[in-house]
Amino acid sequence: MTARTLARLQAAGRAALGAGLAAAPGLVAGAWVGAPADRRPGQALAIGLGARDVALALGTLRALSARRGARPWLRAGIAADLGDLVATLRARDELPPLAVPVVAAVAGGSVLLGAYLQAALD
Repeated sequence: MTARTLARLQAAGRAALGAGLAAAPGLVAGAWVGAPADRRPGQALAIGLGARDVALALGTLRALSARRGARPWLRAGIAADLGDLVATLRARDELPPLAVPVVAAVAGGSVLLGAYLQAALD
């Protein structure tokens, strides 16, 4: 599988997660942060994070289609995923039991993949 294909798959996953957060914040974010996702302030944050991920995915996909300019989008994704990971680890004692290992695997894996991809593309 090529780096470009991996980058497209990563962007598709980011778009799907972002759309889920924006469309069903209580459901999707609830698995991450628990009860706060059932209230409007928590949903507002989830919707904003979802929109962020959709925007990052669309920018990445557009740059990949143009065959140039993907690195800055991939780096932005790395920064966003690293922020999600650090925030989750900081709040780990107050999150649902599965949130930390799942976010560590997904966000941490995405950071590592993004680091590889931004070096391999453009």
